[in-house]
Amino acid sequence: MAKNIQSLERAAAMLRLLAGGERRLGLSDIASSLDLAKGTAHGILRTLQHEGFVEQDAASGRYQLGAELLRLGNSYLDVHELRARALVWTDDLARSSGESVHLGVLHQHGVLIVHHVFRPDDSRQVLEVGAMQPLHSTALGKVLCAYDPVAHSEATESERGSFTSRTVTDGERFEALLDLVRAQGWAADREETWEGVAAVAAPVHDRRRMPVGAVAVTGAVERLCPGGELRPELIGAVRDCARAVSRDLGAGRF
Repeated sequence: MAKNIQSLERAAAMLRLLAGGERRLGLSDIASSLDLAKGTAHGILRTLQHEGFVEQDAASGRYQLGAELLRLGNSYLDVHELRARALVWTDDLARSSGESVHLGVLHQHGVLIVHHVFRPDDSRQVLEVGAMQPLHSTALGKVLCAYDPVAHSEATESERGSFTSRTVTDGERFEALLDLVRAQGWAADREETWEGVAAVAAPVHDRRRMPVGAVAVTGAVERLCPGGELRPELIGAVRDCARAVSRDLGAGRF
């Protein structure tokens, strides 16, 4: 069994200590409560402070939880609220389209799949929740890049690898593609990431009208793009689903 890292355990204990009881604690109080030497406690606190997890009051010298923890907590709540709000709508989309549905969010330079509804048939399928997809080639990723400045920066400032002969890697072509996504309100992936696979995605916004994710229908290219073009009713269904989730998140009408 792998051993726990002692410094991380101590840091976690400090954060729990600061989260309960008094709003602010001094170095001596923290060291005494956790049975640590003052020097050890101070070193951990300085690291947490540098990362934004802990703040020190300039007047009293006491420590309290930092704003970075609030940001992380809000991100956690946002993702889970997004998934909860999307459950019914994505189930309906899978039934109406007859294809797989994915819900994705920006995470670590890619798209993290946070919800996956299987294609409603008897075929063998693999659950993709927790899987990562590239930003620049997938329908989900292109939607996020078009509407989220952070996703856009991550995709344009990093190397865009080629997965198939259809992957767009050139910077100017990629920007033109994002302009098109913003103009039409949806993005497509026609065998740009995986041979034989196509997808169409639309953005989900929250109550602040900020992009918090994207929803996509994914399936075999011959089913989604008969004759080489995406089925219009699929595009409409994906956009309707994204709008419904956005409304449930408080975004109002888009």
